[in-house]
Amino acid sequence: MKTLAIAAAFGLFATAAAADPIEGLWQTQPDEGAFAYVQIGPCGGAYCGTITRTFRNGGEEFQSPNIGKQIVMNMAPQGGGNYRGKVLRPADGKIYNGKATVSGSSMSLAGCVAGGLICKSQNWAKLN
Repeated sequence: MKTLAIAAAFGLFATAAAADPIEGLWQTQPDEGAFAYVQIGPCGGAYCGTITRTFRNGGEEFQSPNIGKQIVMNMAPQGGGNYRGKVLRPADGKIYNGKATVSGSSMSLAGCVAGGLICKSQNWAKLN
């Protein structure tokens, strides 16, 4: 009976740990004809994301200055698919307080100012 209880508890833990993961390859929301692929993975006790590829006007941009930039920083899990950390907006080079909500293969990522009162968000799609 103990073995069954431990196996059940482990199964619940594994399911909870696998629910709504932020880790993976994401496509940003198109903005003025441009979008990027961002690889998110563990960094310390949180998650960080780096631009791996960029696209503009239907084609890949191989020489973009944004390739290799870390734009998701120290996103710490808050439970329920929610994360908090920092985000870089490449267009202005500024770092904002960030929050993300992951649900299946989509993520809402926001950069905020004024203590979170004013936020601009994007919807990203998970590629893998």
